[in-house]
Amino acid sequence: MGNTMIQKILAKASGKKEVSVGEIVFAKPHMILSHDNSAAILKTFEKMGGKKVWDPERVFIALDHEVPPPDSKKADNHKAIRKFVADKGIQSFYDCGVGICHQVLPEYGHVIPGVVIFGSDSHTTTHGALAAAGIAIGRTETASVWALGETWLRVPESIKIVLEGKLRKNVEAKDIILYIIGQLTAEGANYMSIEFHGPAMQEIGIGGRMTLCNMSAEAGCKCAMVPFDKHTEAYLKEVGAPKYTVLDPDRDAVYEKVYTYDVSKIPPMVAKPHNVDNVAPVSEVGDLKIDVALLGTCTNGRIEDLETAARILDGKKIAKGVRLLVYPASRRVLDQAYANGTALTLLRAGAQIGIPACGPCLGAYGGVLATGERAISTANRNFKGRMGTKEGTEIYLASPATVAASALAGKIVSPD
Repeated sequence: MGNTMIQKILAKASGKKEVSVGEIVFAKPHMILSHDNSAAILKTFEKMGGKKVWDPERVFIALDHEVPPPDSKKADNHKAIRKFVADKGIQSFYDCGVGICHQVLPEYGHVIPGVVIFGSDSHTTTHGALAAAGIAIGRTETASVWALGETWLRVPESIKIVLEGKLRKNVEAKDIILYIIGQLTAEGANYMSIEFHGPAMQEIGIGGRMTLCNMSAEAGCKCAMVPFDKHTEAYLKEVGAPKYTVLDPDRDAVYEKVYTYDVSKIPPMVAKPHNVDNVAPVSEVGDLKIDVALLGTCTNGRIEDLETAARILDGKKIAKGVRLLVYPASRRVLDQAYANGTALTLLRAGAQIGIPACGPCLGAYGGVLATGERAISTANRNFKGRMGTKEGTEIYLASPATVAASALAGKIVSPD
């Protein structure tokens, strides 16, 4: 019997010839990422007696969750992180404004196929878009990896998702993954590895694949990956990635479950409050007025996402009473948006363009909701209170096209 992607990658990372599902292995990561939570992690690292990090070239830190810092406590955290970075000689540090960790890590060539990327953020699954295993771990675990360079985990079972057919007009990767999460449910892939296969994947570029893998975390998965192909190769060449080894699944790999979806039958989708698996076609949501439209974050803040919204908003104005908040995923994305006119189109339509960072997605700053307000967002979570307050707020998740169309209409509408 053949091996899945996660079996091959964990075998390599643990120095074994082969590993079995359910086996406990000690894996060494290619990179370990963290963000603003590094302030808490470094305190744990010091309590553990950590003196130096195991490999300063493999520790990645990006300040992205509270940028610029909204209060003195957050500013002090950033100051402590900068000191830690300098003291420990950490090479891959990206300060405020460079971008969100899950965008910056691959942009700067730190993600390559066939490796493990550990991260102290639940959406570390994003990096599976480049045929790597992006695995989220806790803060204490992260501190121990800083010190020891490895941690243990159980080799997970794998789910194979096969995407067939051709995408409909105005249907994006976000719509596909929302539909899939609705089918799997929020616990349908608990501690499992998801692999995306099928002819429809050739229509989905690296940005869309990052969206698929990012949001797979909302089905409970340990990691989500796309096998290596021409899209992967082209992207890695573009960002100047170092030498890598491709570890695609065997033809006779054994999967716990296999699901096949015809993407031509998937319409624009939306996740309704207050769970990501509470999905429905946008056309069935009804006449719901919105107060905020959020475009961006690590899920859909890439240049193609901003361009999609700009095409819909070009020459138009957003509805009166709507705030369109735009948070590009990185400075490079924002630079592209300025260079090709996308940013100007969004600005003229009435958008408020923020510094490349997480923004109001985590509910800490940058456009949080007032009591009783409703938002439509390209972010990855819509839990009660996610964007700042639990008092009567509602968050609907949708694609950039649906968010842009809704900003124009002043209510949730399909881009169709």
